[in-house]
Parts: sequence; C-alpha cells; structure tokens
Amino acid sequence: MSISDHNPPIQTPNAPSLLGDIQNPKLIWAKGTLFLALGMLSATILVSRMPGLTEITLLCICIWAFCRAYYFAFYVIQHYVDPTYKFAGLGSFAKYICKHRRSSDRDSRNDQSIN
Repeated sequence: MSISDHNPPIQTPNAPSLLGDIQNPKLIWAKGTLFLALGMLSATILVSRMPGLTEITLLCICIWAFCRAYYFAFYVIQHYVDPTYKFAGLGSFAKYICKHRRSSDRDSRNDQSIN
C-alpha cells in the first residue's frame, strides 16, 4: 500500500465512529491526563517492588529512551529525513523501515554492479 492509497475513513454525520479521531480539546486533555496517571501509577508500583537505585535508574533510562525513539519515529523522520511520509502509527513506521531497507539494498546492489 503506497502513501497515496492511505485515505482516512469517511465519516458521515449520521454514523458517528467510535474509532475516529478525538477532536474535542477537553477529551484530548483527559486522554493525556489518563496516560500520565497510568504511567505514574505503574512506575510507582514498579519502584515499590524494586527498591534498588540501579533498577530505578535503569527504569528511568528505559522510559527516556523509548520516548526519544517515539519522537524520532514520528517527528525527526518526517521533518528531517522524509517530509513526504506521514506516519499513522508504529506499524506504519515498521513498514516504512522495511520498505526503505529494501530500496536501499536494491540501490546498493545496483551501485556495486555498475563498478
């Protein structure tokens, strides 16, 4: 499926979708607040179960690294590497990487055959 084949679902006013984009700012803030609360609750439980400073430090590094990887996948690639590609989720990013690797492998084989 190419980028041009990806069209958002058509929503009619008579058939509201449960899976559509949230557009109400209050609901967006509520969703963000719930994610933050869930993260804080799970971190609190993890830290209470592993009292060592090393484990807590590793947990913090893990969280930081995954946040940076997510930022890389959705912002850095789109704004600095390939501005034509719009990511729709981590699955979309995985497909992009696979497609990009196949085309770069093909290009490198063509470059070697020319030499």
